[in-house]
Amino acid sequence: MRASVCSAAVVCRRTRGPTDGRRRRAHRIPAGGGKHAAGGRNQRQLSTESSGHLDRSGEQATEKQPDICSGAAGSRMASITEYYAGKSVLITGATGFMGKVLVEKLLWSCPNVKALYILVRPKAGQSMEQRVSDMMKCKLFDRVREANPDFHKKIIPISSELTQPGLSISPEDVEKLSACINIVFHCAATIRFDEPLKHALQLNVIATQELLSLAQRMHHLEAFIHISTAYANCNRKHIDEVIYPPPVEPKKLIESLEWMDDGMVQDITPRLIGDRPNTYTYTKALAEYVVQQEQDKLNIGIIRPSIVGASWQEPFPGWIDNFNGPSGVFIAAGKGILRTMRANNDAVADLIPVDVVVNLTLAVGWYTAVHRPKTTLVYNCTSGGINPFHWGEIEHHVISSFKRNPLEQAFRRPNANITSNYLINQYWILVSHKFPALIYDLFLRLCGQKPQMMRIFNRLHKAIGLLEYFSSQDWEWNSDNISMLMSQLTPEDRTMFNFDVRQLNWPEYIENYCIGTKKYVLNEDMSDIPAARQHLRKLRNIRYTFNTLLVVFIWRVFIARSQMARNIWYFVVSLCFKFLSYFRASSTLTN
Repeated sequence: MRASVCSAAVVCRRTRGPTDGRRRRAHRIPAGGGKHAAGGRNQRQLSTESSGHLDRSGEQATEKQPDICSGAAGSRMASITEYYAGKSVLITGATGFMGKVLVEKLLWSCPNVKALYILVRPKAGQSMEQRVSDMMKCKLFDRVREANPDFHKKIIPISSELTQPGLSISPEDVEKLSACINIVFHCAATIRFDEPLKHALQLNVIATQELLSLAQRMHHLEAFIHISTAYANCNRKHIDEVIYPPPVEPKKLIESLEWMDDGMVQDITPRLIGDRPNTYTYTKALAEYVVQQEQDKLNIGIIRPSIVGASWQEPFPGWIDNFNGPSGVFIAAGKGILRTMRANNDAVADLIPVDVVVNLTLAVGWYTAVHRPKTTLVYNCTSGGINPFHWGEIEHHVISSFKRNPLEQAFRRPNANITSNYLINQYWILVSHKFPALIYDLFLRLCGQKPQMMRIFNRLHKAIGLLEYFSSQDWEWNSDNISMLMSQLTPEDRTMFNFDVRQLNWPEYIENYCIGTKKYVLNEDMSDIPAARQHLRKLRNIRYTFNTLLVVFIWRVFIARSQMARNIWYFVVSLCFKFLSYFRASSTLTN
């Protein structure tokens, strides 16, 4: 049965035209293959399929197809590495966090890949070539650089701008891509939760439409893989691996917003996004629907990662290069800036390592191209339902990790508290955030420096406020397609392209994550840890001294002048002393 699927996949890839959507659909084979798959084809297609293998009489066929099937008479599917050999891949968002890891993994695990075309936006003061050159100098590519110093020759940048018609790709580049691309990985998107609706729609929906239009012109395209988010349908508590009806018809929304000014769009945004928390999740849901509409013309797979964090195993544990998502929160806690956060301790923190997402992406690209499912398959790339880890546990391990491996020049000793109570959280924000910030800024003013701490805390509160929706509740994600895909892989592919989060040890992962923020985001040297620990000891002594002076001040000003206050004070102290005596006696008896 696998051989029949294999041979059919080869013929489909070779015979289909660049824009004939109906003919592509007729050639598409379900994962099961066999009689059912062949039933919809005419006699000429069936005879063509068998040309590369043994026919029923046992006579040897004259044509072989080694690029997809290998072994005697096509006895097995190509491995993922074998499949990508000789392929030309187009990647959007390649200069972003996940895009860079995807590029590195392809070059490392699929060294015979032909070329990686990446869409790059020139930035002010930095050309497209400079951006790519800087990216390839990154430590992320160390193992690839050591194995193949000329790896950069396989990376071909294409000038592009997602906010422009046709993605601003030149006619020459369009012709080049149309002639050679085999697989598209669409990773580009704006991940800002507070992005204005018009801009989020342009980057996440309209740019996706433009890329789909380009993909339909590609003569040898075998798979189009779209990276979405597990929170695209976060207004539901149980999320299956299906495309849900969009909140509004994307085409009508785009046409309506064209004539509106920014102020008008801002006014109607809350009513448009409804029960979704932000424009990011709203536009990603629309993008999924837009991609699904092309399933009759393209072989499509959609991947929904949850909160993407630092790498688990590859290219090395703890790789992270940005402040987005939990990374900024971890750093703020490690610096002693963050002392309180509103979240549910018992809610599942659905983190997913970036290398898990990348490995799944490459496996989905392989499966989509070779098996050609009849409909778009969605893959919920999450950890909560398989290997849950809670926000309260994360808080404990993050603080413990930063006490063992402290950040340099910490503002205070790491000590954060998570609470789901709004009033308690506001109290600690006032006492542990705003009050220390005011004192520190006053000290900076007296020293002739510019105050900055209150501004930092305001930015932190805004970032945490955007995360509260996701840190205060749980979701249930179905992951049947993930399990199905894993069963299709060989033992070697399961090891090389590991996306099995059941194997993830969370305390170890969080430890590496925290060290990764220190090494790769803040660029701090691990050899300076003794000095950082000494700095924490100084902060501890300062805290003890301050608390002692505060108690003396309260005593002298409020308690020593009132007999009633002194009586209450003595009562509280004696009660505490009795409790400690009882606790010590109980511990002695137990021992």
